[in-house]
Amino acid sequence: MSDHTKTPFTKRVPEFFAQVRQEMRKVTWPSMKETRVTTIVVFIFAIIAAAYFMVVDQIIYRLLHLIIG
Repeated sequence: MSDHTKTPFTKRVPEFFAQVRQEMRKVTWPSMKETRVTTIVVFIFAIIAAAYFMVVDQIIYRLLHLIIG
């Protein structure tokens, strides 16, 4: 049997949340500036990817339209 089946659920839950709190104290959160810059970069790359796939889609569409008729 594992330790989880021996320990009652009511004792495991507070222990779990205590461990979560401990781990959250170790987290290094990004600054507001870092978050803003990263978000802008993600949006720019999303726009670039959307434009790229739009162009590729149009090329494939036109090639298939030429082949199939």
